[in-house]
Amino acid sequence: MTSTANERQAQNGQGAPAGQGSQGSQGAGQPVRVLLVDDHHLVIEGLRAVLSTDPEIDVVGEARSGREAVGAVERLRPNIVLMDIRMADGDGITATRQVKQVAPETSVIMLTMYENPEYLFEAVKAGASGYVLKDVAGPDLLDAIHTVMDGGSLLNQEVVGKFLRQLAADAQQTSGPSMRGTGGTGPERLTPRELEVLQLIAAGMSNKEIGARLSVSVATVKTHLEHILQKMQVSDRTQAAVQAVTRGLLGGMA
Repeated sequence: MTSTANERQAQNGQGAPAGQGSQGSQGAGQPVRVLLVDDHHLVIEGLRAVLSTDPEIDVVGEARSGREAVGAVERLRPNIVLMDIRMADGDGITATRQVKQVAPETSVIMLTMYENPEYLFEAVKAGASGYVLKDVAGPDLLDAIHTVMDGGSLLNQEVVGKFLRQLAADAQQTSGPSMRGTGGTGPERLTPRELEVLQLIAAGMSNKEIGARLSVSVATVKTHLEHILQKMQVSDRTQAAVQAVTRGLLGGMA
């Protein structure tokens, strides 16, 4: 059976701090607000049926195209968008990029029929937190939503490493002067400790693993993560890692 959100947090040490990322507008005890985006009616209905089994999730709307999705996000401000990666009226990758522009605090999970590395790389680069396959079991879909809301990643360490190396190669070819050590272009710089935590996030470590590496509590790691997300103006740890590479904060990628 699907674990509760509290059980998941205890198990993986990745529980999100209050006010983190997409949870910033979600009060304690409030359900996760989810927007469904797919151009197939049966898929939408199936997703609704699965999500309705979890009292901690509230489907606040649906859209049948990328354009509709962006408008719905602006109106509804969901915590999570389940986005079809390919639709008849525009692709989900472009829509994801637009969603992150109008609501950077909203996390996007891509829905895909198969694992196409090129599509998935472009999706994460556009701002997606990760992906799930359309034939995923119901409990696993619920877990994926809670994992993102709890500050975790849907991508395993090997996939994250591959994506970040590719991003680093792209950044070297297209970026201007390096901003390494500045903490990015946001309103606040990252502290040396926050940069250290960010590097370990990019290495695919959980909060529990980071705490063990740095000899600090999981609660302390969560606080650092909250500050990192706020300063970098991103919604989750996956996008924090992506931005760390594109802003030149990690040095060379092995």
